[in-house]
Amino acid sequence: MTSSLTTSADALLICETTDGVATLTLNRPGQFNALSSALIDEMQSMLIRAATDPGIRVVVLAARGRGFCAGHDLKEIRAMADVAEVEALFARCSRMMMTLTRLPQPVIAKVHGLATAAGCQLVASCDLAVASAAATFATPGVNIGAFCATPSVALGRAVGRMHAMEMLLTGEAIGAERAREIGLVNRVVAPEALDAEVEALARLIASKSPAAIASGKAVFYRQLEMPLDEAYAVAGKAIACDFFGADGKEGVDAFLGKRPPRWKARSSGC
Repeated sequence: MTSSLTTSADALLICETTDGVATLTLNRPGQFNALSSALIDEMQSMLIRAATDPGIRVVVLAARGRGFCAGHDLKEIRAMADVAEVEALFARCSRMMMTLTRLPQPVIAKVHGLATAAGCQLVASCDLAVASAAATFATPGVNIGAFCATPSVALGRAVGRMHAMEMLLTGEAIGAERAREIGLVNRVVAPEALDAEVEALARLIASKSPAAIASGKAVFYRQLEMPLDEAYAVAGKAIACDFFGADGKEGVDAFLGKRPPRWKARSSGC
């Protein structure tokens, strides 16, 4: 399976695709991969390209250097002229975070080091997260006089309300095991095992029906905001469409015939 989603090794965002897994690597190691305006725009562009690339089944979000992502570039923000300019920057960042959630492919955060403020938001915005035991997480905006309001949107939806508020109100960092306990990450592994763990998880998901994964991800996030009866109605329609799609028919036939499925479709039957 091939893809055109590749970039040079010196880009702000390095993109490599292998066997249906696209790895997007933040490449500002000297700045702990802080989300500059240029990096945010590059990520938005790459995610849009990934969304329509039939060769991509899973997206992995990684980073170079000692940290995963230290949040926004504070030097850039401090140099801005007024509230409107800063607000526009955060609006572009919020759009990029929502694009992660709305991407048809699952997104896995591979967190090897610190993830603070918008970096923690980045992890919370992904569908899954695997962390090194050496990783740390924090929303320390209160320490510099600017509450982590935008990170709180993703964090508050990923973990329980009181866990989120403790991080937001204290600004204190938590370790990887605590992040797993509260639901911010799925798995914690030794640093030397991180690459293999993420690769195995990505390949497992990439082996599933892309049509079922895409429709399932969309429905999952949509129904979270609905009353119970509406959620079941939307979910029932989605699974019925899956069964009547090409992959649904192929999957059932393969199961009944006791053979591996051969996935073809990119969308469900509706």
